[in-house]
Amino acid sequence: MNRPPQHASEAADVEAKASAAGTVSVPLRSVHTNSFAQILDQLKVSLAVTTYQAGKLVLLRPQLRSGRPGEAAVPVLNTHFRGFNKPMGFAWEPGRFALGTASEVWEFHDIPAVASKLEAANSVRHDACFLPRSCHVTGDVQIHEMAWVPVADGAGSLSSAGLSELCFVNTRFSCLATRSGVYSFVPHWKPPFISGLAPEDRCHLNGLGLRDGRLRYVTALGETDSPAGWRDNKRSGGIVMDIPSGEVIVRGLSMPHSPRWHEGRLWVLESGNGGVGVVDEKTGSYQEICRLPGFTRGLDFAGPYAFVGLSQVRESAVFSGISIAQMPHAERCCGVWAIDTRSGQVAGFVKFMDAVQEIFAVQALRGVRWPEVLSEDPLRIAETFELPDDALRLVPPNLRQTVGSVSTTAAAAP
Repeated sequence: MNRPPQHASEAADVEAKASAAGTVSVPLRSVHTNSFAQILDQLKVSLAVTTYQAGKLVLLRPQLRSGRPGEAAVPVLNTHFRGFNKPMGFAWEPGRFALGTASEVWEFHDIPAVASKLEAANSVRHDACFLPRSCHVTGDVQIHEMAWVPVADGAGSLSSAGLSELCFVNTRFSCLATRSGVYSFVPHWKPPFISGLAPEDRCHLNGLGLRDGRLRYVTALGETDSPAGWRDNKRSGGIVMDIPSGEVIVRGLSMPHSPRWHEGRLWVLESGNGGVGVVDEKTGSYQEICRLPGFTRGLDFAGPYAFVGLSQVRESAVFSGISIAQMPHAERCCGVWAIDTRSGQVAGFVKFMDAVQEIFAVQALRGVRWPEVLSEDPLRIAETFELPDDALRLVPPNLRQTVGSVSTTAAAAP
């Protein structure tokens, strides 16, 4: 197992107060290596992390903390929690994100006019502030990974207008799906071996990956077509599939998740072994890059680093029989690990303690260092408005501020 650099020391990072939705009985605590905060600071990114078990969206944000007089400020990690009902899938693109919960898909938009008015936290100004814009009720479809997919025009080329559509893994119905203004969901694709559309979690479809802006890869825990059939061989029945052809690229994996195309290679997490690796699409082979002390699930890249989510996994029938569950519980970790993709070595980590035991999604917010999510501020939500450009021209200048993105919308905020 790879270890973090010996010179990296752990620093406690305790959340100052519980969420406005209510206090928690177990503290939300974490420890991190100094190197983890330094990596985020150098890359100018923050991380969004979901934990359905603890019911939180976690923002990992780099913060410069002054040292002794005459010493340069050093980066430390700030963990910021927001409460949701079983948050799992998280999809981000500049200006907005979508979050899949127990029975809804929430969409949040960045409103710079609000970010500029938020009080500086620890002398740090917010560079993004996300407010809820819509909520689509899917019912309990067990949403897993999600992605914004660029929309193709009639000729099959990607839209020059930069439009994108949200696609999500509908695990309970064993398909990929999109949202609808009328229906719970619209089926988009299903594995060829799935014979029907039924709420039976037949193969535990879970991971979704794009390549060159198009849907390309999925992972599943089994190549099965019976209700919860994947459970019979979860130790080695996992697969990676090519979406356009419907073909299985690799078989024999232990509970794989999070297929990602990065710098010419297909990465995938072999969660049941705590593995991070790459797949050779020509030979159907899997090569492990490193092995981590937890159930690996949730993966994103920034710069030369891969950010990998780790879960302790519960002692339950779902995880029984896999290698990681045979590791002593005290040695299994929950958190986010930074892996140097050039060497396969651990570059740093943040480890959650106590209440947070399972991670699902990990997403790098590139170019956003100190975001806020106002899911629990009803007054500000009620008094903030996002308007089209044509309508904004009718708003008095002192009440408007244009959105700093490629969006054609603008905002007026109190």
